[in-house]
Amino acid sequence: MNVKKFIAGSSRDAWRQVRESLGPDAVILSNRNIDDGVEILAMANEDMSSLAVPAASKDGVPRPPAHRAPAAPAATAQAAVPRQRHEVAPPADPTPAIEHNTAQADARVWRTRNAARVKEQIAAPAAAKTAAAPAAAATRQPANPKAPAQPAQQPSSVMAEFDGKEYDEILSDVMTEIRSMRGVLETQLAEISWGGTQKREPVKAAIMREMLAAGFSASLSRLITENLPANAKPQDAMFWVKSVLAKNMMTMANENELLENGGVYALVGPTGVGKTTTTAKLAARCVMRHGPGKLALITTDGYRIGGYEQLRIYGKILGVMVHSVKDESDLRIALDELRGKHTVLIDTAGMGQRDQMVAEQAAMLSGAGTDIKRLLCLNSTATGGTLNEVVSAYSSEGLAGCIITKLDEAATIGNVLDVVIRQKLNLYYVANGQRVPEDLHVANKLYLADRAFKLKRETGPFEFQDAELPVVIGPTATAMNDKTLREVILG
Repeated sequence: MNVKKFIAGSSRDAWRQVRESLGPDAVILSNRNIDDGVEILAMANEDMSSLAVPAASKDGVPRPPAHRAPAAPAATAQAAVPRQRHEVAPPADPTPAIEHNTAQADARVWRTRNAARVKEQIAAPAAAKTAAAPAAAATRQPANPKAPAQPAQQPSSVMAEFDGKEYDEILSDVMTEIRSMRGVLETQLAEISWGGTQKREPVKAAIMREMLAAGFSASLSRLITENLPANAKPQDAMFWVKSVLAKNMMTMANENELLENGGVYALVGPTGVGKTTTTAKLAARCVMRHGPGKLALITTDGYRIGGYEQLRIYGKILGVMVHSVKDESDLRIALDELRGKHTVLIDTAGMGQRDQMVAEQAAMLSGAGTDIKRLLCLNSTATGGTLNEVVSAYSSEGLAGCIITKLDEAATIGNVLDVVIRQKLNLYYVANGQRVPEDLHVANKLYLADRAFKLKRETGPFEFQDAELPVVIGPTATAMNDKTLREVILG
């Protein structure tokens, strides 16, 4: 038996020495780390036939008694011992080799496994194992602080997959796709779930249709509908819905909060929402309570033709002086001159919620040196999405409250009530006409919640049918995590 020892700095170098010295069919007997690197004991494949008996007796472990096999022809003896493909036939020996059962089986299994493993990792071409060799070396080689570290080689196929993209960009794309798939699944599951709810709980389906027809958003309608009391009758369920809506509306407790305390109030909002008319209505209420000497009117509307004249006519009727300002310095001077007034009402210029001048107007009111409370006028005829955008644009510096206008022109008011509930706005007044000051009323949340379901007149063509409800409810799956909905009080 010709066993050779190979010592190298790394496993790869040692295996290369084995291949060069003993050939690609060499058998590795041991592989261990030493101080100088890696030590490998190997032998040629031709010498494996003489390994079974010595290996069985070398370790000194007692073996079972030898059983001599009966005499057999030479061909039978050769077939009983499996040979490797490149194994050279052993020299002729009249006495057949004695093999112990256990030692012989272990040696054959050990020899076969090691030969196959060595053939895979050593005999294969270097180009074919570029990606597998570093991983195999890292797995086989134990930690050795003295062994030189092998640099990791990035496979070219993996680098090609990146195609010049950064890892963060690829991860971002993957997360975007996952979120998109999640949204689609949630939408489809919501449609399926609501389709089953319509059949199992027809009361919920009826309440959902009523809320959508009244102008409430699908997400708020779904939230309230899903929390209906169990086994509630239609009338009781509708009463519960109205009570929930009223509970979530914030209204001015008493009109004295504005008329008796006084202060400086500015009415803000988009063009055409009714700010000037509402200012005149509030001015008339203040005059009736404290007289014309306690009130002052200011307008910043220098853009709209006739804006100042309209408020001046109202002021002339009420006996109140109207001041016109153009910028922050003029507003500061006017407020300093009117410090003795109990109430000062400011009519601002109307601006679209997407106009950058909204921010300039807010900065002017904030920099006037006086605490100006802003009241946002909300047009009840606008859609819920538009109203929500208006509130977001005008609430950058904070709002004291809001006033709902044009209530008499709206086919449904669920849209504006929905926004008031979501944005937690303090509702001061509602206006339902052009008459001054008759058509201005203190907000009554119970009345508004009830009126929202009685105001339907010509909404029939726009109401959703039973087959359309799942399609409407499906997209609300992702909107149910909205912070404004999580703050809604139920029950």
